[in-house]
Amino acid sequence: MIIVGGGLSGLAAAYTLAQEGLEVLVLERGDYSGAKNVTGGRLYVNPVRELFPDLWKKAPFERFIAHEQVVMMAKERSVTIDYSGSELAVEPYQSYSILRAKFDRWLAKQAERKGAMLVTKNRVDDVIMENGRVIGVWAGGEELRSDVVIACDGVLSFTAEKAGLRKPGRANDYAVGYKEIIELPLEVIEARFNLEGNEGAARLFMGEVTQGMFGGGFLYTNKESISLGVVVGIHDLMQGEVAAPELIDLFKQRPEIRRLIKDGNTAEYSGHAIPEGGLKAMGKLFGDGILVAGDAAGMAMNIGITVRGMEYALASGYIAAQAYLKARERQDYSAASLSVYQKLLDESFIMKDFNSFKDAPQVLENPRFFNYYPEMVGDMMKEIYEVPNGPKKKIFPTVKSRLKFGELMAMAGDLRKVMKI
Repeated sequence: MIIVGGGLSGLAAAYTLAQEGLEVLVLERGDYSGAKNVTGGRLYVNPVRELFPDLWKKAPFERFIAHEQVVMMAKERSVTIDYSGSELAVEPYQSYSILRAKFDRWLAKQAERKGAMLVTKNRVDDVIMENGRVIGVWAGGEELRSDVVIACDGVLSFTAEKAGLRKPGRANDYAVGYKEIIELPLEVIEARFNLEGNEGAARLFMGEVTQGMFGGGFLYTNKESISLGVVVGIHDLMQGEVAAPELIDLFKQRPEIRRLIKDGNTAEYSGHAIPEGGLKAMGKLFGDGILVAGDAAGMAMNIGITVRGMEYALASGYIAAQAYLKARERQDYSAASLSVYQKLLDESFIMKDFNSFKDAPQVLENPRFFNYYPEMVGDMMKEIYEVPNGPKKKIFPTVKSRLKFGELMAMAGDLRKVMKI
């Protein structure tokens, strides 16, 4: 078995197959697993807890997320919704912040201990086709053959593309993310974010953070660092006037962020493409001699208040391994036999989630979410809290003055779309 890519999906597949006693080769082009990964840094464990029951007690998590926040950021002000439910602080915790360079490297060691072979600094250049079927890959000038290849080589997945399972993507279906790891002392992080012990906070930002373009910002607290970044749609970025790397610099200059990262040291800076197209942008996930999992399959989801992907990567890698095991029992690695992968995905939380939120990408394309609403809410809160040097206006008329008939009709239309998710 050959797995292309040593990220979460590839390592999950390798771990699952290796513990069954199978020979597994993982080809990773980075210096080590996680070296090229710049994901924001949050893993929802509940959906995958039972798939890998032996892993979680020793996993190198940073902090469990006990505080959820969404920030609507206008040009001169911002409004924050803060949720700190008691269920978030009870074990088993729902989600954790993680540092992928550390976490992926650890997971790779777990797969190797089960018997998987991981070869790093090794790029896959092409797939080997025979009579329309994938029978291996070309890597490092060598021909490597396998009954099945599992493509886990990231967002653009040239392996899946060369195998004919997908076409080059549209700009609308992708975003680009820029992230910094900013180091701060543990006690400073806990004081600035009002945390106790191993509690962590997650904040998502929308509005001015992307200059009104599709996308948003994120912040996750780690033990002794902060993961801070901006994600912006590639299509919007191509039409805009601000270069993507500038957005994170402008973001860091905002007073809401500047105070949080003061005296911090930027230890890492990186950029990465992100799938944003959802269900409608997914290509075919199986073929003769090949399966596709994780980001390579487009398994990332943005529904505004949550951004998910890591648990889909882990689960899809596990399910791809299960599909291979079933095909191996039949000694049949045709597309018809490997189609069991799609069946297993459809029965899992993965495709149930993607079907439930299939309209999310189109709903979130609405530019009003990134310019009009943050400004409107910010202006309303300004007038509500403002105490003038004369008499103060009543609150209801103040709010009503911001909601003209035409705007109410537009908001009703937006609400109808939001109701789809």
